[in-house]
Amino acid sequence: MSVTASPQAPSAAHIARIYKTHLSGGRATLGDIFGGHIETSSDGAWLTTAEGTRFLNAGGYGVALAGYRHPVVVDHIRRQLDQHPVASRMFYEPAAAEAAAALAAVTPKGLDRIHFACSGAEATEAAMKLARLNGCRRFISMTGGYHGKTLGALSLTAREVFQAPFRPLLPGVSHVPYGDLAALRTELAMSTARACVIVEPVQGEAGVIIPPGGYLAGLRAVCDEYGALLVADEIQTGLGRLGQWWGVDRERVIPDILLSGKMLGGGVMPVSAAITTTECFRQLDRDPYLHTSTFSTSPLGMAAVSGALRVIAEERLVERAAELGQILLDRISSASAQWFGPDQVQVRGRGLLIGIEFTDASIVGDLLIELISNNIIVNHSLNSDHVLRLTPPAVITDDDVEFLIQGYLNAIEQVAIRAKAALPG
Repeated sequence: MSVTASPQAPSAAHIARIYKTHLSGGRATLGDIFGGHIETSSDGAWLTTAEGTRFLNAGGYGVALAGYRHPVVVDHIRRQLDQHPVASRMFYEPAAAEAAAALAAVTPKGLDRIHFACSGAEATEAAMKLARLNGCRRFISMTGGYHGKTLGALSLTAREVFQAPFRPLLPGVSHVPYGDLAALRTELAMSTARACVIVEPVQGEAGVIIPPGGYLAGLRAVCDEYGALLVADEIQTGLGRLGQWWGVDRERVIPDILLSGKMLGGGVMPVSAAITTTECFRQLDRDPYLHTSTFSTSPLGMAAVSGALRVIAEERLVERAAELGQILLDRISSASAQWFGPDQVQVRGRGLLIGIEFTDASIVGDLLIELISNNIIVNHSLNSDHVLRLTPPAVITDDDVEFLIQGYLNAIEQVAIRAKAALPG
């Protein structure tokens, strides 16, 4: 399919000038490095530029499990837009009620109280405030964890390059190694003050780090032993991305607070949520003005949530993510092994969250750009320069899978040839 650019369409140079003047010069530089493309439309797993070039989007930071502009999600939003796009925040909002009931129906047992927001970081902030309301005076997150970049969320995101420019951050925050229950136990034992522990079932921005078996169940047990509140950050991993509705389902763990986002808006709207128990929610239940946001239950966002959850269930995207994930993991591992040894590359993943780690970090950037040359979009990992990350939609067809694999084979071959040519001697 080809899309012809309008004669009035602005040039990449014109847009770059506006970026440099009004948005971000650094972002403009990245846009040029990635080819200077102007994205104009998206549909399913594909993105189209002003020149009519199509890219298979296996990136998007996990937003589009159901693809982009899924007709069911768009229909939900369009009907809401035609009827009532912005709420008064004074009366009952049926779109919010419908979305909340649908979300509560697919979360672990007992997690039935919901605060909606617009971004993952907002959901993290809501969880931190809920923890405070429940007597938590300290927070423990995991090294490599990523929970957002607002000030509270950034305090939990344990990467110096993001934290350093904004110090001082929140006090009472500590970090322990991911996957290390003994370290968590030691940290909890250091103070009698109640703690809130936040964890990702699989660390995404750290480079798709999968914890040892039994870790999440052990984490729940240790938190119970010390009276700590457990928050599962499933903003990237939840709603089917890992081949299960939630990452915590794998070990039948029920956290005190569950965070959702990204796919929650169906690949169309920005929506997130902090989902918790009646007990944890008690103070917000009594006083709904303690923590508010103008657009926290935006009717358009709520329509997107209802549409997204319907698509996930009716199209069996959870099962599809598990099946496709294993296929892609096997074939990407095989393709990588053709050109790099086991001491140079490692491929790991769960469901449709796949990481490709190279010993040489420069290969990551080279491969990312080479994949763009093969009409494939992927992401780097914010907390690991060595890992390329794939989060393709679960709605990709078998032909799309072949396109992705062939493009990866072509790209890694070219990168490997250049890497070998650059070796001394």
